[in-house]
Amino acid sequence: MRDGPPWMGRGRFGPGRRFRRGALVALAFVVLLVAALATVAGSILSGNAPTPWITVLVSAIVVVGLIASARVLWRSARSISVLMDAADRVAGGDYTTRVGEVPSRPLGRLTAAFDQMTERLETNERRRRELLADVAHELRNPLQVIRGSLEGMLDGLYPMDEERLRPLLDETEVMSRLLEDLRTLSMAEAGVLTLELETVDPRRIAEESVDAYRSAAGDADVRLELVVGEDAPGAVDADPVRLTEVLANLLTNAIRHGPAGTSVTVRLRSAGSDVVFEVDDDGPGIPSDQKPFVFDRFVASTDTGGTGLGLAIAKRLVEAHGGTIEAITPSGGGTHMRVQIPSRRP
Repeated sequence: MRDGPPWMGRGRFGPGRRFRRGALVALAFVVLLVAALATVAGSILSGNAPTPWITVLVSAIVVVGLIASARVLWRSARSISVLMDAADRVAGGDYTTRVGEVPSRPLGRLTAAFDQMTERLETNERRRRELLADVAHELRNPLQVIRGSLEGMLDGLYPMDEERLRPLLDETEVMSRLLEDLRTLSMAEAGVLTLELETVDPRRIAEESVDAYRSAAGDADVRLELVVGEDAPGAVDADPVRLTEVLANLLTNAIRHGPAGTSVTVRLRSAGSDVVFEVDDDGPGIPSDQKPFVFDRFVASTDTGGTGLGLAIAKRLVEAHGGTIEAITPSGGGTHMRVQIPSRRP
């Protein structure tokens, strides 16, 4: 059964209800006016003068109709004028523009959609400026190191040997990694990141990720362990490169925050038909004031370094797989990162 076109809406107080009510009132008005005019015409054709009450009724109906039409036209014209002025301000770059309430009820939904659009534009513009400021800040330090060292070599203050050149190469790698992370993050946020899905063994992904970080864990005096549950699934539809990148970011954070002599544990298990990766560390945990922003860009603790992009990238990559990621701070301390993705993509 058809409920009418989408623009008519549903519900007791919805726009469709108001539209139908207004249409019924207008139809009743037209019927009443036609009936009165027909009565007047019948009286004239029969040679009788219209009775005074008919003349008054017709005049009243015409006056009321003109007043109602003028009122509707005034409200619509004023509302359209407000919308046009707001659109001009937005076109000029003022994304703080809001229309709010307008006299015309039928245009209420349009103005509400307009305000939602400008709110999104304002949010995107703020994020763009914040991103540019963050990128400039992150690139400033390595560029200053490179420039200072090169100027010192050219002025003869430092010898131009491998000992001086090697740190410069390391700084260029830092900038390259930052730019690649930003590229991955921007593509994921824009929804244009392409996943090369294939059936892979999650055990192999976990083992290779742990093996790749054993050296870094050893340098930090952190024990790195892998625990595979008996119910761990043997296959998952995923992009092995991106899934490995997720675990790499989680392990980097865990090892960086883990004090010397502690351990980092990677667990693999199943939750129904989903695959679950868990990374636990014995670090100080996530401060309560930072927990809501832990997956935002450039959110990093000041004492451990890092660009603050790792968890933001991990979140976008997990979501691209149709999964979820959450950060939990147990009561006993440390941080528990939990990634859950479906074993099979729909």
